[in-house]
Amino acid sequence: MSQPLISAIICTHNREQYLGLAIDSLLQQDFPEFEVIVVDNASTDGTRQVVEARLPHAKLRYIYEPITGLSVARNTGAKIAQSPILAYLDDDAIATPQWLRVLYSAYENHPKLAIAGGKVTLIWPEGITSPLWLSDNLAGNLGVYNLGEQWVDIKNPGLTPRGLNYSIRRSFLEKIGGFDINLGRVGKRLLSNEELQMTELALQDGWQVAYIPEALVAHHVAPERVNRSWFMERGWWQGISECYREQLAGRDGMIQLGRGGERILRGLYKTIKYFGNPALRFDNFVYAYGQIGYLSAALSGLVRSTSQRGNNPQ
Repeated sequence: MSQPLISAIICTHNREQYLGLAIDSLLQQDFPEFEVIVVDNASTDGTRQVVEARLPHAKLRYIYEPITGLSVARNTGAKIAQSPILAYLDDDAIATPQWLRVLYSAYENHPKLAIAGGKVTLIWPEGITSPLWLSDNLAGNLGVYNLGEQWVDIKNPGLTPRGLNYSIRRSFLEKIGGFDINLGRVGKRLLSNEELQMTELALQDGWQVAYIPEALVAHHVAPERVNRSWFMERGWWQGISECYREQLAGRDGMIQLGRGGERILRGLYKTIKYFGNPALRFDNFVYAYGQIGYLSAALSGLVRSTSQRGNNPQ
């Protein structure tokens, strides 16, 4: 096989029921010069067998990463990839045939493009539709990402591309030292915000971040996620992730307690304000609940910082 121009990477952990479809969607791309790397992140199901059934394909490679963590797995995939552009697809997503071609063209035509991602639609389980209590905002936790039908230059980190449909220029990734392993999902710990942090770093350094609607991906909604308890847990970990991101950026300390308290009050106020709207009511309640996770992480950080100062007197 000739040197690939773009590397498609799937980081997977115990998703054998979806993984085959994800791999097949990549092997059927309409772009000729690419490779597919599956990083098995300490799976205990039939993940390896799913990949091995397709390994006769010359473009496909498999690697086992025993240290759990999405950011760890992403860095492992990047290390063995052979191309200057890295495109990450979730193990429960399906890429459209033009996905890699659209992404590669964007990087070729925009030398300062560091990060790009495309539109994400949802594939609902058979017999299940979007519940009335699910707002458009919370649907983003299931992967929905739609900024319209035109290219968008991302200036607000909060609009950063979804990690399930995500690409990055290798030179930028290497410059910042890879994905931060303190952020990103680890097993059942639903940490996030690693993509948001990457966008902040890129914009600060003068790089371009873009939404490209034609780089379309569809994402399976796991049945167990279509319930309120999953969104509550997701909101809790979102709060913790936001706290960690602020700590990594040096925006921590006592001020976080004030931020978290104000956000809880704001969320509860809006929960009452929109009580007659089940989607907005639940959305704001999840937001308020997530700030309890934020405060718990902030308090832990303060205790840890105080303890370290006590052990290292000046």
